[in-house]
Amino acid sequence: MLSAPVWSASWWLRFGQAVMFVGLLIIASVLPDGAAHGVLTWPLSVVTLLVFLIGLQLVDRMGQVARTVWVGALFVLSTVLMWLSPTYLWIAFPLWLLGAAVLPLLTALLMTAVTLAVIVTALTMAGSEVVGSLMGPLVGAAIAVGLSRGVLKFEHEASEHRRLLDEVLRAHDETARLQREAGQLAERTRLAHDIHDTLAQGFSSIVLLARAAGRKAGDGQARELIAQIEATAAANLAESRRVVYALAPEDAGAGGLAAPLRRLTGEVADAIGAKWQVTVDPELPRLATATEVALLRAAQNALANVRQHSNATRIAVELARAGDHVHLDVVDDGVGFDPADPAEATLTGGYGLRALRERIGELGGVISVESEPGGGTAVTARLPLVLATEVGP
Repeated sequence: MLSAPVWSASWWLRFGQAVMFVGLLIIASVLPDGAAHGVLTWPLSVVTLLVFLIGLQLVDRMGQVARTVWVGALFVLSTVLMWLSPTYLWIAFPLWLLGAAVLPLLTALLMTAVTLAVIVTALTMAGSEVVGSLMGPLVGAAIAVGLSRGVLKFEHEASEHRRLLDEVLRAHDETARLQREAGQLAERTRLAHDIHDTLAQGFSSIVLLARAAGRKAGDGQARELIAQIEATAAANLAESRRVVYALAPEDAGAGGLAAPLRRLTGEVADAIGAKWQVTVDPELPRLATATEVALLRAAQNALANVRQHSNATRIAVELARAGDHVHLDVVDDGVGFDPADPAEATLTGGYGLRALRERIGELGGVISVESEPGGGTAVTARLPLVLATEVGP
């Protein structure tokens, strides 16, 4: 309870209280009346001073019982000093301030009442008027207790205001985050619509025109070229649709990649007659768009190689978080290959994977390929975990 922000009003009150107690204790000890009882009062004054200073350093780490014992010891020592010499009556005021600040109100009032009784008795025995010996200490005690409790009330209200301000700031940050996320989703939706309405529609038209031209072409070589045009346009149409699927925020869970990964894996598995499984960490948050696109490209590249080269019967895809990274694993039980053999290492030597390595590398990630003849293939893309909330919309 003695701690307070440095240079604040409550800090100055605590500082003044400590200075007052130490100063009045020293002054009372050196005055003639106090010095006359020096054989008894000086050792007690030193002990009181040490108890006060040590407790002042430890009070913030004390429990309520320890604080009560500490302040109670100070009250007992001070009461004995007051009984031995009236000059020590002065230290009662800062002691009342301290008790009201660190003790429960009832406990502080009880100790204050005991001290008041000793003071009134000592003043009466010293020949003071009964009214003066009672009213002066009583008013001083009331002021001390009221001042300390008022400061505690002020500190409580200030702390409550800070807490409410923190809640408002957190709510503001959450609102800003939701607005950024909404902006990102809106932008992804716009891009998906644009790609669908331009590139996808254009490729679809090329496919239809190529089919029509192929039916009317008389030359065999011309038909072959037209067939190649149709195949290329169809492949690019499928690619553009996959990009649309990836960008469209229809699946808010698992970073938005769960649905596209299932579509890609299902298409490949159906094409080669394989069983498939996609596992996505349900706790994975929405990732930055660049990270999601890179992971989707990694899945497309790995699954394309599974489709073309693996002869696999099972395909497993996993997307999960590992600490401050996210990893995508594409595993098949196909024929595999020897990565050290340039003639067979299609995965490590193809342009698609080289471009993918560059894309992943630009984001601080890595691509690893594990395979052996007859032992299947495992492709892993590992990227730093960058959340959508960490980048602007």
